[in-house]
Amino acid sequence: MHDHDRLCSDSVLALASGCADVTGERRRRSRDRGQALAGSSTLNRLERSVPGKAARDRYRKIAADPAAIDALLVDLFLEAHPAPPEEIVLDLDATDDPLHGKQEGRFFHGYYRHYCYLPLYITCGDFVLCARLRPADIDAPEGSLEELQRIVARIRTAWPATRILVRGDSGFCRDDLMTWCEKAGLDYVFGLARNPRLERWLAKALYQSRRRCAVTRKASRRFRERRYRTRDSWGRKRRVVGKAEWRAGRRGDNPRFVVTNLPAGQVGAQPLYEQVYCGRGDMENRIKEQQLWLFADRTSSHTMRANQLRLTFATFAGVLMTLLRQAGLAGTALAGATADTIRTRLLKVAARITVSRRRICIAFTSVYPLQRLFADVLAALRAPPARAGPA
Repeated sequence: MHDHDRLCSDSVLALASGCADVTGERRRRSRDRGQALAGSSTLNRLERSVPGKAARDRYRKIAADPAAIDALLVDLFLEAHPAPPEEIVLDLDATDDPLHGKQEGRFFHGYYRHYCYLPLYITCGDFVLCARLRPADIDAPEGSLEELQRIVARIRTAWPATRILVRGDSGFCRDDLMTWCEKAGLDYVFGLARNPRLERWLAKALYQSRRRCAVTRKASRRFRERRYRTRDSWGRKRRVVGKAEWRAGRRGDNPRFVVTNLPAGQVGAQPLYEQVYCGRGDMENRIKEQQLWLFADRTSSHTMRANQLRLTFATFAGVLMTLLRQAGLAGTALAGATADTIRTRLLKVAARITVSRRRICIAFTSVYPLQRLFADVLAALRAPPARAGPA
C-alpha cells in the first residue's frame, strides 16, 4: 500500500494506464491534485471486496473473480508458445510466507519456526501457473491434486498430444497424487523420504561409495533401483531409485530416494535423479523471485482473501517479467536477468514529461548507457507475434 501511495503520482504509469490527466492537475478535490492515479484506499476497496456482495456494496463494488484469474494464468502460459511443445514439466512446491501480525489463518509452523502462511506454487519453466495462499496448519500437498487437475485439464484441451511430467519433493509423494497421474496418463517423479527399509536396501552401495571416497578424497555416488511398496500408504509397487552418496570430510553419507512411473528403458537411474529430478531446483528460483523482488510476501492485510489478491498481483508481475524476457529480451544481455535487475537497469529510467494541449512528450537522457538495448527491446515488443505453423 505504501508503494501505491508513491506510484499514484507517477505520470508515466498514469500514461501507460490510459489516464488523460497524467499530472493530476484536473482532479476535483484540491487534496488529490498532483496525483494522477487513485490512492491506496481505492486499491484497498478491491482487496476487501466480497465477490457475492460487491454489486450491493456502496464502496467496494469492484471484486476479483478468482476462477477467471486462475484460468488466465494458464491461458497466458499457453498463448506464450507459438506451437505446442512435445513435453512440459509441472513443478509443485510449498514455501513459507512469514507473518508479523495477527492475520486471518496464521499459524506457527514447526519446521520454519515462525508464524506464516504456506502458499502452494505450481510452475512450468519460468511461468507460475498457480499461487494459492493457504494457512500453515496443513499438510504441504493439501489441495495440490485439485489444482493439478484444473491446470492439466486446461492444458490438454489446448495441447492434447503434449506429454506432461509432474515433479515435486518428498512432501508431495502421496499415493492419491501418484495414482491420479497414472490413471490420467501423466509421468511423475517425486522425492521419497528415507526410512529404515530403504536405508538397509542401499547400505551395501553406500559402503562401496564410502570406500571409494576414502581413496579419492572426493564425493562418490552410486545408483540403485528396485520395485518398492510401502507397508500401508501405497496401493501398488512402484519404481524407486536410490542414490548412495558419500561425501568427503565431515559431511559423510547422503542417501536420497525418488519414486517414478517412468520406465527404466526410457531413462536410467542416474539420469533420472541427476537430470530429471534435480532439474526441479530451478523452481526455487521462481519462488525466490516472487518473494524477494516481486513482493509476494507482503501479505499484511487482515483477511486471507485480501492477501490472496496481493499474492495474485505478484504472480502476474512475474508473468509480465517472463513475457518481457521472452518477447523483448531474447538474445540481449538481460535475457536471463532477474526481475530486480530488469527493474533497476531497464525500467527505472529517468525521464522528463512535457504536457501540452496536443501531445504528451517523454524525453529520456541522451547519456543513458543502455539506450541501444532499450531501443532494441522496444522494437522487439512492437513487432507482431510469431504465429504457430500448421499442425
